[in-house]
Amino acid sequence: MVDRVPLSREEEAVWRPLTRIITVLPRVLEDHFVNETGISMTDYTVLVSLSEAEDGWLRLSDLAKATALSLSRISRVVDSLVKRGLVEKAKCESDGRAANASLTESGRTTLAGAYPGHLARVRSHLFDHLTPDEIRGAGPILARVAAALEPDGPRTCPE
Repeated sequence: MVDRVPLSREEEAVWRPLTRIITVLPRVLEDHFVNETGISMTDYTVLVSLSEAEDGWLRLSDLAKATALSLSRISRVVDSLVKRGLVEKAKCESDGRAANASLTESGRTTLAGAYPGHLARVRSHLFDHLTPDEIRGAGPILARVAAALEPDGPRTCPE
């Protein structure tokens, strides 16, 4: 049997607000996205990932990894974005079983239109409540925790 040590007072002081942020912030962002842009936070994340793709396209399996979605979930999201004209999907030339996705011009326009509101919400819900020193200190800490959550284990994070 594993010995379970309760969280210390200091650990609880980190864990409780963190769980609240994990629960509430996505809901707040999602509501704004859907109401203001007609796309979901997941749609936005996919569009951003595709916009940052080196060759302008991503294999669906790589897009799934980039967005932390399962392959079946990313397939459904991409199919929905294709139906709305925001993304194009094509078979991978080197592997007929795989598919690639890329942004359409309409997808780029939608992403560009969603960005200012998203930026304003990220600032108002997060960064406006932190000092520059707190932001500098939090970055490496959160990067280390995020890296530990990756399926392949911890990876080196930029400092």
